[in-house]
Amino acid sequence: MATTDRHAATLALAHALSAAERGLAVIPLSRTKLPALRSPHRDEPCPPAPCHGECGRPGHGVYDATTDPARIRELFTAAPWATGYGIACGLPPHHLIGIDLDDKPGPEGPDCSATLRELALRHLFSIPDTVVVLTPSGGRHLWLSGPPDVVVPNSASRLAPGIDVRGAGGYLVGPGSRTEHGVYGTEPGTAHLAPARCPRALLRLLTPPPRGRTRPAPGSSSGSAQGEGLVQFVLGARAGQRNTRLFWAACRAYESGLGETLAPRLTTAATQTGLPAHEARATIASAARAIGNRG
Repeated sequence: MATTDRHAATLALAHALSAAERGLAVIPLSRTKLPALRSPHRDEPCPPAPCHGECGRPGHGVYDATTDPARIRELFTAAPWATGYGIACGLPPHHLIGIDLDDKPGPEGPDCSATLRELALRHLFSIPDTVVVLTPSGGRHLWLSGPPDVVVPNSASRLAPGIDVRGAGGYLVGPGSRTEHGVYGTEPGTAHLAPARCPRALLRLLTPPPRGRTRPAPGSSSGSAQGEGLVQFVLGARAGQRNTRLFWAACRAYESGLGETLAPRLTTAATQTGLPAHEARATIASAARAIGNRG
């Protein structure tokens, strides 16, 4: 590995560890801004059902995200070519929402910042002072904190042309990351800030309208298999991932109509990984509220 690449990898790890100290779960990224570790199932002739880390091996993208320093070092050791890091959105304690303003330099580029200001005037909210990350292409990422009982999905230009949203299941490229097009950095004067609370009016724009959900028949084989997979996903959590995995699994359970049935098993699985029972129950209740607000 070239000296410059080693230096970039060392800096990426240092930035990732610093982000984790602020409660932000991270994963290593390559210069292409994609997760640095490839799926461990890529060469399997008959891939299993979708795996989100239940197998215990790294390479599951944002599902590997963690705040545990030892685990972060393990991930970067497994991907020595990583020159950046991603920050998972939608996870406690910040429930991060990223507003990606794809501003392009030049007269023909879209002025997404102006578009967002127009939305704010139209819907009667203001953009709070918050962390702003500058992208190599001239864009900006605004970091906002969402409530624990609302799941904001990822979207591209749904809010407005050129404005993408990173929410649950997505990630933001962290400041200090080096990519093929340059380095991401924090806008001067915002590095010390915590992600500001997302204005309620903006949050309503970011949340899609309710939609129906299909519920599996009680005792159906598909429901049983899915439930077992979610329990195993929680059991596979390491330090720094326990709340994250439990919240994700509980959300999937309530989406599929298995929430009430699986809640006791998910609680037991979480306590077996070391999470206190009262904390596990609170996380599952948060997931139930989040999915209930969407349905």
